[in-house]
Formats: sequence, structure tokens, C-alpha cells
Amino acid sequence: MKPYHYVRFRWWRGLDLEEVAGELGKYFQVELFEMPTDERDIAISRDDREGLKVRADTLCARLSPYRATLYQRKPAPFTKRDLELRRRLLELYPRDRPTIFPWGFNFEPPFEVEE
Repeated sequence: MKPYHYVRFRWWRGLDLEEVAGELGKYFQVELFEMPTDERDIAISRDDREGLKVRADTLCARLSPYRATLYQRKPAPFTKRDLELRRRLLELYPRDRPTIFPWGFNFEPPFEVEE
């Protein structure tokens, strides 16, 4: 069994991360982080580098306004809290590829659920 790793996307409107932090912070551990940047940075999404780290039990996620990376550090069955975090993030980030174009599909890996 490999650790779970899955990336999801939003296409048109980025999330308000403060609002999401308030919502998810009621149920999960949430931490704000910012990536360093300066005026010489040529990244397209330079202004969208702030993010959230969210943790349930074994499932963690890094969120930006347009992308969510769900992951586990060590392979483990998902708990009920992990499943709830996964469900909510799949609602917030409904796309499995980064663009509207029909390439770059990203398939969810299999995972086990705690009994």
C-alpha cells in the first residue's frame, strides 16, 4: 500500500482561503502558510501563493485558491474524519485536471477505509 496522493483543481474562481479556513477550522487542524515571492518572480500564479495546510487524522491537504493536494505521509486506512475532509475538498475543488482542455487527467488512487 502506498501513501495516498491526489491533486484537484478549480478553474475559474479561486477560493477565499480565509473563508475556507474558518469553515474547515471547526473540524480540522488548519494552518496558514505563505510562499516567498518578489517582483522578479515570473510565476503566473505569483499572487496566489498563500495557502492552507489542513489535517484530519491520516489525511492532510495543501490548499491554494485554485489547487488542492491531498496526501498522506504514511499509508493508512482513512478514518471517518479523513473521509469527511476528502469529501469536502472534492466539493471545493471539483476538477481532476488543471485546464479545460482534454489532457492531463488525474486519477484518484485507491484507498482503504478504517473499519
